[in-house]
Amino acid sequence: MRTWIKGGRVYISGKLQETDLLLEDGKICGFYPQGTPGSGDEVYDASGAYVVPGFVDIHTHGGFGADVNGASCRDFEKIGHFFATQGTTSWLCSILTDTREQTLYSIGEALAHKRNHKNCADLAGIHLEGPFLAPEYKGAMPEYLLRTADVALVREYQEAACGNIRYMTVSPEVFGVPEAIPQIKALGIAVAIGHSGADYETAWKCIDQGAVAGTHVMNAMRLLHQHAPAIMGAVLESDVYCEAICDGRHLHPGTVRFLLKMKGIDRMVAITDSIMAAGLPDGEYKLGVNDVVVVDGDAKLKDGTRAGSTLTTGQALKNLIKFTGKTLDQILPVLTINPARVVGLDKTIGSLEPGKDADVVILDEAYNVKDTFVKGNKIV
Repeated sequence: MRTWIKGGRVYISGKLQETDLLLEDGKICGFYPQGTPGSGDEVYDASGAYVVPGFVDIHTHGGFGADVNGASCRDFEKIGHFFATQGTTSWLCSILTDTREQTLYSIGEALAHKRNHKNCADLAGIHLEGPFLAPEYKGAMPEYLLRTADVALVREYQEAACGNIRYMTVSPEVFGVPEAIPQIKALGIAVAIGHSGADYETAWKCIDQGAVAGTHVMNAMRLLHQHAPAIMGAVLESDVYCEAICDGRHLHPGTVRFLLKMKGIDRMVAITDSIMAAGLPDGEYKLGVNDVVVVDGDAKLKDGTRAGSTLTTGQALKNLIKFTGKTLDQILPVLTINPARVVGLDKTIGSLEPGKDADVVILDEAYNVKDTFVKGNKIV
């Protein structure tokens, strides 16, 4: 099937250009200033709109009433459809620390969904947030944390996932973690450091061993002090990517600007860290086994600990433009190619290039998501 997206401003190689975009058999086919559709081709009128790569969310716990840790295959379909309406075309489901049995259940349901899904964002893999995390910085994590790195357990999970675990968050100070990172990477898993009070030297050990990112930087993390830079100092000084929750609650707009100035656009990754409440009204929800209360869109445990967000990628885009004063074409990598690079998917998603998956978002002039194409299929 061939689909022409005509009349829009297309984001190509970091710039917005007036051209037509041709999608064919689920892939980006090419760009044509004045393309001529064939008799059997579909035509989408993008006049006055922006045509940009689909958003990639590598850290989210659910949305629209479904929590990843307890989600069935059908629930994953519901999450994926909601995400697609918000501009997300690829996502990693974040399984937060849980029992071995529940983690294996979640992996199984995610895999079943990945094998057979339609009309929704593509589940590109799994993110394990734990279980090798520091209890002092667990945030909204349940009490199933392990105090010692266990590569055999990660291998069991990866085998159960048929190699689909792409990303894992660990705390540097947990016994054995720095030494385990090369072994985890050898399983095909990119490693991030977070939920941590690690000192500067220990955090750098993990970076030197191959950690590629910091998990929701400045949240659930020991902050920088002039005499003790800690994990935050190591993350800012190094070349690792920084996850950022740009909802205006987890990070003040000035902090978002600071992060961008420190790291540059190329090393920042917008995530939602959303929970099942995303897309729904205030009320009581779940994050794994924990009870969460959402008031004015702000998700917290009953003790006041912040518990993920109700953010969507579409809203994150608008927030980033508002917070930073950057233009659309300047900010887009934070939501597209950068997260794809973190988890090694940048050869197939994250930008509009011939041969890549036809994952496309249509934005109106106010940057609202109008329509989404996942592998060339328009979401309905």
